[in-house]
Amino acid sequence: MSLPYVAPIRQIQIETRRIRTFVLDMTLPEAQPGQFVMLWLPGVDEKPISIAHPDPLTLTVARVGPFSTALHRAREGDLLGVRGPFGRGFSLHPDRPALLVGGGYGIAPLYFLAARAVQQGIPTTVAIGARRANDLIYEDRFQALGVELLIATDDGSAGRRGTAVDAAADWLQRNPLPAVYACGPERMLVAVLRLCQEQGLPGQFNVERYMKCGFGICGQCALDGLLVCQDGPVFSVEQLAGLTEFGRFRRSPTGRRMPVR
Repeated sequence: MSLPYVAPIRQIQIETRRIRTFVLDMTLPEAQPGQFVMLWLPGVDEKPISIAHPDPLTLTVARVGPFSTALHRAREGDLLGVRGPFGRGFSLHPDRPALLVGGGYGIAPLYFLAARAVQQGIPTTVAIGARRANDLIYEDRFQALGVELLIATDDGSAGRRGTAVDAAADWLQRNPLPAVYACGPERMLVAVLRLCQEQGLPGQFNVERYMKCGFGICGQCALDGLLVCQDGPVFSVEQLAGLTEFGRFRRSPTGRRMPVR
């Protein structure tokens, strides 16, 4: 836990203009869907990254700040440090169909969950959304799994016009009793939470917060009285429904409470 395993980058895949996938020359056979690793870029920083696939370890990273910008400059063969896996992941309901809802780069970790659901013989539908068609990721991967894929874009350039939540809500009118799993922007998660509450559906949500250590020491990822790195990052409908900060506040790198964008 304290020392990273160092592995070379086996392959870099360009997903969109600001998202890249890094396939490392290592595996994490004990990892569960929804868990994350602390990824160390020597000389730069260490950040939490959700696991898109454990074998080989696959991480999809959006360029949003100094760390991810430096990572996007990395080349195949460069070395990265990995600690983990950390956190509590998703738990599939074997007696219910699975409805996965993903937005933006939050789509990537749902691939791991979808693959696990298919492996267990659970009927699986995946709703993904982005602003435009060229912002969508992982369509080919989901199609290769054989799941039902619902696509939505804000401008209607691919799939239906609207969001992944809109696509999921339409699907629920015809398929009323799935278990719901979501990962993406927090405002999207809030909308999915409301959908689950309105229809009485079990749901699990992968929540993102700023982290420094990854295993409960720094307290930087506090969400009300919980730590996202240990108590999450996956939370249930019941857990999130009682929190005052979810959907409203996050914390900056200095610990200052700020509005969720």
